[in-house]
Amino acid sequence: MPRVATGESVLTRVVRIIEVFTASRRSWTITEIARAADLPIATTSRLVAELVGHGLLAREPDGRVSVGMRLWELAQRASPALSLREAAMPFLEDVHHVVGHHVQLSVLDGDEVLFVERLSAPGAVINYTDIAGRLPLHASSSGLVLLAYSPPAVRQRILGRPLRRYTGNTIADPDSLRRVLAAARRSGHVIAEGHIHAGATGVAVPIRGSEDTAAAALSVIVPRETDAFALVPVLRTAARAISRALDRSSIH
Repeated sequence: MPRVATGESVLTRVVRIIEVFTASRRSWTITEIARAADLPIATTSRLVAELVGHGLLAREPDGRVSVGMRLWELAQRASPALSLREAAMPFLEDVHHVVGHHVQLSVLDGDEVLFVERLSAPGAVINYTDIAGRLPLHASSSGLVLLAYSPPAVRQRILGRPLRRYTGNTIADPDSLRRVLAAARRSGHVIAEGHIHAGATGVAVPIRGSEDTAAAALSVIVPRETDAFALVPVLRTAARAISRALDRSSIH
């Protein structure tokens, strides 16, 4: 049942409505939005109408609702990931030319890894991530790199939670996760074979920030039979170049 009045702000309700839109579900009916956002239909209909009026949501010809161009425009204009993507793109293209499969750029956002850019190709190995998609930190090579260089409080929260298993190779116990994170900090890379999909391997390195932190992670997703370790130098070279480009952009 949709929740009754709880003193919740209008902004909180609007955020819940916007959050129902995902890469895998881009349009909804009003009834579906109300159910997914846990709001009364009348409230949902009124708020959606206002959002449509501001161009943040859009009505499709069949009456369904999708994200509006205005919301996309504002997100692109003010995105905190914009400078990172601009600095990284030439080097992502270089890595993609060498690897020929998926190349990804990701950042730590809360307790998840958020993918802010991805290059792919026809026939590339299966990959479950999308731009603006998220995964738990323990499950992917990118997430493990970001977690290894994250603040201690973040690591403790993740280690204290149940760890979702995607395949038989996904890290699912805290002791194993601690060992992988320690190894990642020593070696400066992570190779995750079959952690998200049994047929794919993720290889990731940190894009270094200040004071031994990771500003982002650079990763590739390749078939399991690939010599993943041979890709580490390629990723490290690109990550260093991106880090230098970010330093230069912060000066200007």
